[in-house]
Amino acid sequence: MLKKTVKLAACLIPALLAVGCATKPAAPYDYTAFKLSKPRSIVVLPPLNNSPDVKATYSMLSQVSYPLAEAGYYVLPVALVDETFKQNGLSNSAEIHAVAPAKIQEIFGADAALYVTVSNYGTTYAVIDSVSAVTADAKLVDLKSGALLWAGSATASSNEGGNNGGGGLIGALVAAAVKQIINTATDAAHPIAGVTSNRLLAGGRNNGMLYGPRSANYKEN
Repeated sequence: MLKKTVKLAACLIPALLAVGCATKPAAPYDYTAFKLSKPRSIVVLPPLNNSPDVKATYSMLSQVSYPLAEAGYYVLPVALVDETFKQNGLSNSAEIHAVAPAKIQEIFGADAALYVTVSNYGTTYAVIDSVSAVTADAKLVDLKSGALLWAGSATASSNEGGNNGGGGLIGALVAAAVKQIINTATDAAHPIAGVTSNRLLAGGRNNGMLYGPRSANYKEN
């Protein structure tokens, strides 16, 4: 009887673990509006910064063009767009995001606008470690109709690779002190923002941006 119970338990445990670890896959994104709009050019608005770090807006803004261009879209030069808003008295991202899509289309002539919001940006320090992380949300809006074409979010962290280097407690404390000095002198979150931007805007990702007409992977329908 005991042997049968042990065998039954041995069979059930893997099954229970499999059920417990299973995650429900995300529902496929509805790209109907995106495919109907067929945007070719995108104007990126200065990101809205909801993090406490003032560097978030321009760190993110400087790194969104590359994945969008690689995905097959013409991206209006972000520095020129930012300066145009400033020349028109709009230097605050919240005010810029509040401008009517039709007005943005009138000024820049783009097919769609990308609205980015940074919810987390920067480095947090603990006794024996520091972690840089960036989280951002984005939505693509048709400038003629104002329709939402796509929305997504992404995050990246310096701790993803498991950076425990060993060396005991003293080694960890020394490493943490060195990292804090370096991170204070530089913007450690900036390269992490690049990873977040790529995850958020690269073409062909699951539920991500569709490829644009300048990409070899572009599909007409």
